[in-house]
Amino acid sequence: MKLLSFVIPCYRSEKTIEKVAEEIRETVAQKSDYDYEIICVNDCSPDNVYDVLVKMAEEDKKVKVVNLAKNMGKHCAVMAGYSVVEGDYVVNLDDDCQSPVTELWNLMDPLLNDDYDVATAIYYEKKESRFKRFGSDVNMWVSQIMLDKPKGLRFENFSVMKRFVCDEMIKYKNPYPYMEGLILRVTKRITGVKMEQRSRGDENGSGFTLGKSLNLFINGFTSFSVKPLRIATIVGTFFAIVGFIYGVYTIIHKIMVPAVPMGYSSTLAIVLFSNGIIMFLLGLIGEYVGRIFICINDSPQYVIRNTINVDK
Repeated sequence: MKLLSFVIPCYRSEKTIEKVAEEIRETVAQKSDYDYEIICVNDCSPDNVYDVLVKMAEEDKKVKVVNLAKNMGKHCAVMAGYSVVEGDYVVNLDDDCQSPVTELWNLMDPLLNDDYDVATAIYYEKKESRFKRFGSDVNMWVSQIMLDKPKGLRFENFSVMKRFVCDEMIKYKNPYPYMEGLILRVTKRITGVKMEQRSRGDENGSGFTLGKSLNLFINGFTSFSVKPLRIATIVGTFFAIVGFIYGVYTIIHKIMVPAVPMGYSSTLAIVLFSNGIIMFLLGLIGEYVGRIFICINDSPQYVIRNTINVDK
C-alpha cells in the first residue's frame, strides 16, 4: 500500500482545516491501495487553530501536528512539514479550502506514469485580488530569469511530488527557503495540470501582506542565483563607460567652444542618477552579505515547540 503525505501549513484556518482534512479522507478512500497521513504545521497562528489540530489528532492518529514556536512564514512551515513526512508521495495544499483535493488523482497521473517528478495545479482563473495576481506574475517572471524556470510554468498552492524530491529539498538548512528554487535544483521534470480553483472557505484574506510579498520576491531574487550580482557588474560597467565618454565629450566641447558655460543642472542630474544606481547596487551586494552572515550564524529555518502523533 502506498502512503500519501499531505503537508498543510496552517495559519488563521480555525474554520476550514477540518473541512480540508475530511475532503482528504474522502478522496483517498476512492483508492483502496492508498493510505494517507495529514501533516498540519501550525505556523504560530493567532486564532485557535492549534486547539482544533489537537482535537483532530486525538480523533485520528493519521493527523500529525507540528507546532512551531514562532511564525516563520509559509515556506519555512512547509519545510518543517517535509521534515516528518513518511509517504511515497508528498502533496502540498493550503488550509483555506481553495485547493481542489477532488482533483488529486488527475494531479498524480503524470507521476504515476513516471513521466514527471513534480506536478502542480494550473488554475483556469485565480480566485485572488488583482494586487495578488500582479505579485504572482512578477514572482513568476523573476524566477524564470533567475532560476531558469521553464517559461509559462507557475507553481501553485496545490502540488504533488515524489518522495525523493522532498528528501533532497530538506537537505537545505539555511533560513531562507524558496520552494521554487529548491524544486528546480532537484529536478526539471515538472508539469502542470489544469483545474478550477475554488473560493476561500472563510471570510479571511490570504494573509499574504505586501511585506511578505516583498520578502518572497527578494528570496526569489537572491537565494538561489548569482545573476543579480552579474547584472550589477554589467550595469556598473555600462555607467562607467557612459561616464568616461561623457567626460571626454565635455573636455573636447570646452576646448572647441571655450565660451560655452558648463551645465550645472545636467551635471547635478547625472551625479544624482549615477549615485542612485551605485546605492542600489551596494544595497544588492549588502543583501547577499547580510544573508551570508545570518547563515553563518546558524539562524534556524524553523523552531518546533512540540509535535503530536509524530514518530520521527
